Amino acid sequence: MAKKPNIILFMSDDVGWGDLGCYGGGENRGAPTPNLDRLAAEGLQFMSFYGQPSCTPGRAAALTGRLPIRSGMTTVAFPGDGGGLPAPEWTLASVLKKADYATCHIGKWHLGEADYAMPTAHGFDEMYNTTLYHLNAYTYTDKAFNPDFPFDDEATMKMWGNVIGALDGKAGEEPTEVEKLSSENIPFIDEKSTDRAIDYIEAHANADEPFFLYLNTAKLHQPNIPHPDFEGASMGKSKFLDSLVELDHRVGTVMDKIRELGIAEDTLVVWTTDNGAWQDVYPDCGYTPYRGTKGTDYEGGSRVPAIAWWPGTIEAGRRNSEIVGSLDLMATFASLAGVDLPTEDREGEPTIFDSYDQSALLKGESGSTRDHWLYMTETEMIPGAVRVGKWKAIWNVRDQWRGPSSYTAIVPELFDLWQDPQERYDIFMTSFAEKTWQAPQMAARLLSVLPSYQKYPNRPLQSAGISYAMFDVEDAQVQQQIQKMLHGLTSSA
Repeated sequence: MAKKPNIILFMSDDVGWGDLGCYGGGENRGAPTPNLDRLAAEGLQFMSFYGQPSCTPGRAAALTGRLPIRSGMTTVAFPGDGGGLPAPEWTLASVLKKADYATCHIGKWHLGEADYAMPTAHGFDEMYNTTLYHLNAYTYTDKAFNPDFPFDDEATMKMWGNVIGALDGKAGEEPTEVEKLSSENIPFIDEKSTDRAIDYIEAHANADEPFFLYLNTAKLHQPNIPHPDFEGASMGKSKFLDSLVELDHRVGTVMDKIRELGIAEDTLVVWTTDNGAWQDVYPDCGYTPYRGTKGTDYEGGSRVPAIAWWPGTIEAGRRNSEIVGSLDLMATFASLAGVDLPTEDREGEPTIFDSYDQSALLKGESGSTRDHWLYMTETEMIPGAVRVGKWKAIWNVRDQWRGPSSYTAIVPELFDLWQDPQERYDIFMTSFAEKTWQAPQMAARLLSVLPSYQKYPNRPLQSAGISYAMFDVEDAQVQQQIQKMLHGLTSSA
């Protein structure tokens, strides 16, 4: 068997599809990104790569290879929610442990705060500078940001007054809080993660066993507070763009170390981000040319930048526009490590993955093994949109994350993503040749997920912020949404 590669997965936060130079941003966006552009030039750049519509589900999907609804990780985790990634779930780390990988988590986690939800409870040998929430959670009670916060309100302060800070830990041991976070030290948070990553890579570069490093930056999530060295570093002179220049530097620092140590040909690097650009918080947000924002089923919610780099295996300078997503990391990494995906969860119950092996795509031996993508916002029990090839049907037409979901009353909107990547022209019944014939195939692909809910029951929701119960196909609320969507699919077919 071929040598197992080291694997480094960079997971950035809220980076827009159009932020990097290789995606039309960079200097054109007011923030040069030479290191990430070099990564793309030396590797494989994905043009139709998908995350999820928000942070927690995006990270859950990437780590488990399963739709977030299956693990119950559909909503953004807040302090005091408790819960988190269920103990029986397999992760990239726990699967790679089966192939004798050393494993390490660094940086943002955002998959719960319970003991069973910690990285070191999910296959990671070590965790450093691990933060359990989005950056906002550490600034709500910061007087520099919220001078009118109700500091005298006991109930509110109980939730926000002592948020768990950065954690270090090792498997089998209780994690240790190494520092609280506020606007004073947030500027240095990604520098600390990068330093830890460099130490880890140096320590494992010549080890007998391969390593898996999951490296997460906390920025570019709002509020962006750049490191002092990067204040004003962008041409645009905004906090987001300065932080984007910083992010590029952090990635470059790690990549330089990999090259310096001579392990480039032994190391697969994947860089991506969790979800689409968060347009609702402009100007402290990324840029996307696509419709919608983080939190929606339009392309802007889920289509994200992604790059894969592996000198000697991935041909430099390739671009791929086929459908691929972070769900596919699980099957791909397992294949490269030479292990089969489990058929039972970690407690012995039957399980299912939504991951497709893209290892042949990385090597240039074939195209993508998937032809569709299911889109689900935080509150959806069944997909609100589906892409099959170039066609996309969408029922949940909410354009912003704020406010309730809004579903089409009769028929879905239908878009040709090759002719109309910005989803401006609904052609279901209004084009020169009406496309109602698309309904049966789109319906079949979208609804094909439902039998798996029954065969492999979804786990209870892990966030206290959601009011509805488990996603049960027999639940009246689920049935109502299914019937509404079926009516839209078939009424004019």
